[in-house]
Amino acid sequence: MKLATRDELCSGCRVCQMVCANENFGENNPKKGVVRIVAHFPDPGRYSVKVCDECGTCQSVCPVGAISKNDRGALVVDETTCIGCLTCVEACPHGVMMTHPSRIAPFKCTLCGRCVEYCPRGAIYDADAKRA
Repeated sequence: MKLATRDELCSGCRVCQMVCANENFGENNPKKGVVRIVAHFPDPGRYSVKVCDECGTCQSVCPVGAISKNDRGALVVDETTCIGCLTCVEACPHGVMMTHPSRIAPFKCTLCGRCVEYCPRGAIYDADAKRA
């Protein structure tokens, strides 16, 4: 799966953040969703959707090698190895390596695809599926 976005379709509803947090943490807490919705004020109704493109920057800067690929091909943080230095968060070019006060290790997209499944307007989609 390769996540892609169509900003012009985003309404800012943040359903993607809710389903992401629910899928990955079992919580209805949009602050634990790894999709970022950026509102462009004062331009009402215009949003940008930021998702991880698996560029590998986070993995390359991790000083302890705590980031590796999962079975879906997503880079994920091993919480037992991570030292919480947040170097990966600072280095993320898209701002989608996330932190939360309830967690020591940062977290990011696991390519579960729930955001694609539930986005009511198709603003997030699987670019690999579109090519098929």
